[in-house]
Amino acid sequence: MVTLRPSHTQPVALGELATQLGLPAPGSAVAVAGVTLDSRSVRSGDLYAALPGANVHGASFAAGAAAAGAVAILTDPTGAEVITGAGVDLPVLVVPDPRAVLGGLAARVYASPPAGLALVGITGTNGKTTTAYLLDSALRALGQQVGLVGTVETRVGPTRVKSERTTPESTEVHALLAAMHEAGCATCVMEVSSHALTLHRVDGVVYDVAVFTNLSQDHLDHHGSMERYFQAKASLFTPERARHGIVCVDDQWGRRLAADAPIPVTTLAGGAEADADWRIIADPDDPAAFALTGTDATLDLRSALPGDFNRVNTALAALVLLQLGHDVDDVVAAVRTDPHVPGRMERVTPTGGGTAPLAVVDYAHTPEAVAAALAALRGHTAGSIVVVLGAGGDRDTTKRAAMGAAAAHGAALVIVTDDNPRSEEPAAIRAAVLAGARSADATAQISEIPDRREAISAAVAEAIRRGPGSAVAVVGKGHESGQDIAGVVHPFDDRVELQTALDAWCGGGA
Repeated sequence: MVTLRPSHTQPVALGELATQLGLPAPGSAVAVAGVTLDSRSVRSGDLYAALPGANVHGASFAAGAAAAGAVAILTDPTGAEVITGAGVDLPVLVVPDPRAVLGGLAARVYASPPAGLALVGITGTNGKTTTAYLLDSALRALGQQVGLVGTVETRVGPTRVKSERTTPESTEVHALLAAMHEAGCATCVMEVSSHALTLHRVDGVVYDVAVFTNLSQDHLDHHGSMERYFQAKASLFTPERARHGIVCVDDQWGRRLAADAPIPVTTLAGGAEADADWRIIADPDDPAAFALTGTDATLDLRSALPGDFNRVNTALAALVLLQLGHDVDDVVAAVRTDPHVPGRMERVTPTGGGTAPLAVVDYAHTPEAVAAALAALRGHTAGSIVVVLGAGGDRDTTKRAAMGAAAAHGAALVIVTDDNPRSEEPAAIRAAVLAGARSADATAQISEIPDRREAISAAVAEAIRRGPGSAVAVVGKGHESGQDIAGVVHPFDDRVELQTALDAWCGGGA
């Protein structure tokens, strides 16, 4: 497990941390140089946070943490009893909810967020990763060292580490911010998930700019309702978490957020007729070109990725750059830099080139994202669209039928297959998606091929059979390089499998 931290920290007395928590100072003089909640990541001088887990309490690993060099432990009353029973001889800070105070402690130990590092936090159901990569690309074009934290990877300057979740735990977040500052980064661009906001992962961070892309059904297994999901997102746009907001008002949630946010907000609308500070005016002759028009300026921009939603993502990135103080002309030039956004409307071609159907992989895993991806693809093909999709197990079950319906409305052929079934029965997940597709008032053909590799190959073959101008969209997993089946992650990359199928059916471009 790779954990990125600064190479140097100024140790903080454990007594100072106890005082911060309102606890009496421990009797021993202990200095804390790092913080972690993962016993496998403990380094000498660390405060180990032993948190209650879904199956095992982190206090069960306290002895191992002590052996690895931990100098103190933060836990709850239950954890304290476990630690005492295990005979671990370390100072213990006991609070009712250790997760809720962990961000503040990590911020103190890592002196984070560091002065001079501009922070951008991006939230929303769809578009977080694309907007983050657009910003990263533009900032690099402006000559900056950039830190990136998100669904695909974490970057500290040139160093890259594959991400385990969209937003890391608070201990990692503050360590990363300190490491970015140490590496000379001028800006950190971070995807901020709703889970991160409700589970205290970004506590202690105040973003210079917070960005809202959109809100649609997702993660209701965690939040329980759209209202609670919205409130989680809206909490980013408070003085405790951000100084300025940029909000897309194309949906009801964005309009509500812009009206109610207690911080200054700049609004963006995807159409010329909408009421907003900035509006997108599409070029009728060029789907990639558009004008971003505000009260005092107009920026002539181009979207490097297809679809109306990517014009919005591009405009959001431009507005962030303006808010950070970059010159208009520099912003236009920087945003025109062509980024690589892994698994987001990512085109896949045969190894040897040659004639093949237009084929893309996209991370779309909500009804709205599936519809938007297929609509974007429709703008680039005159033939039939064949879509391969499934739905993830152990996640929001209520969106599965709607995903199937969205696919049926946007494609000529829908091939339902397995995504990441995780601990659920794959056939039951497919049945829900199939039911939605078949109930849609659409003319699409519906097919079921459980094996995802076979489904992708069949989609390419069918697109070829349907003739020139046809296209293939493989949606749901995007950049992911594994398929989780019954707790075992098997190597599987939609981009690799799609290219293999194109090579097989198109003769490798020969």
